[in-house]
Amino acid sequence: MTTAPAERSVPKPVFTDAEAGAKEFPDSNERRFNYYTPAKRKQTHYEDVTVEVQPDPRHYLSQGWLYGFSDGRGGYPLDWTVLKAWGSDRPEPERYPGSGGKGYDWPALGWHEFRDPNEEWELTLYRYNANVVRQLNQNVDAARQAKAFDQWNQSWVTFVERNLGAWMHVDHGLGLYLYANANRRAPTNMHNNAISVNSMHRIRAAQDLALYNLTLSEEMERFDGSAHIDTWNNDPAWQGVRDTAERLTAIDDWCEAIFAANVVFEALVGEPFRSSLVQHAAPRNGDYVTPTLIGAEEYDYAERDLRYTRAMFQLLTADREFAGHNKQIMQQWMSDWVPRAISAARTLQPLWSQPEAKPPRFEDALDQAKSRFSGIVTDIGLDAPKELAQ
Repeated sequence: MTTAPAERSVPKPVFTDAEAGAKEFPDSNERRFNYYTPAKRKQTHYEDVTVEVQPDPRHYLSQGWLYGFSDGRGGYPLDWTVLKAWGSDRPEPERYPGSGGKGYDWPALGWHEFRDPNEEWELTLYRYNANVVRQLNQNVDAARQAKAFDQWNQSWVTFVERNLGAWMHVDHGLGLYLYANANRRAPTNMHNNAISVNSMHRIRAAQDLALYNLTLSEEMERFDGSAHIDTWNNDPAWQGVRDTAERLTAIDDWCEAIFAANVVFEALVGEPFRSSLVQHAAPRNGDYVTPTLIGAEEYDYAERDLRYTRAMFQLLTADREFAGHNKQIMQQWMSDWVPRAISAARTLQPLWSQPEAKPPRFEDALDQAKSRFSGIVTDIGLDAPKELAQ
């Protein structure tokens, strides 16, 4: 005879309407956020996951900043740059626990009007970098299997071990100490995302070159994987670049850091080295692998990082309240940094004569870089500085 099991005593769920999502609001069934106004007619997914993720007590953070610094300032002080966007001089609404209410209407101040044309956020960063690294790894693995590195002449081996490795120091230093620092100081999440992705581009490029250096050390006995250290520290041709890069990492103003790096240094030093030297000289010396690494970094700058930089500074030079103020400061920044960048580029000139099969002339490369730089500053709404004639 089978005995029925005793009924277990199980607590019954009791709904108290205190659980998340239980309370009904007038817009509970809305499919769009209503705390910001989209830049275009329809809200984008990028805006939904980016706009006001970093809050601002000028708009709606009714209890003020949730954290602060030892000097009493909280969150993201606007005086971390001397540039201004409209509304920057308006007083911050008085905030304290229980004050309630809201601050200024959206967007509260001009900084919040910036939208990254690349629409970068976490998903796009991981997806893009994963695709780039996957392709580069496939290129290098295919070259190893085909013994492609055996085709390099000795002058090109020496060039790569010394100079390509030296550029790795530039990528690492700027990525970690300039862009990452500027990202923390920028006042909105739209700026944070764009600049942090820029930082990751440079750090990934440095990592790509470091791994490439290790691969070449394994594949070629004649390749000295540590030569780049002496080059960076002691080679006279690199000391101008080193000095300028180290000065860039010491900039305190986050806007000046991005401007000096992306508008000035990259256009007048980075592009000539990557495009006019390495990518032109490598195939002539039997190297079809290195241009894929350098080309990926060049694409990062020319098609993505420069794109957000243009949009960010165009907004400031056309600001309805501080356009003249911003233009004057940016013109001064160019007067400070253009001579340093051109001097750094000129100290690199001996590199153009090192490969056995030479790239196009250095002066042609520099003239091309100056022309491109002029176009960039014109797009931003500035005048090409007289120092460009050096």
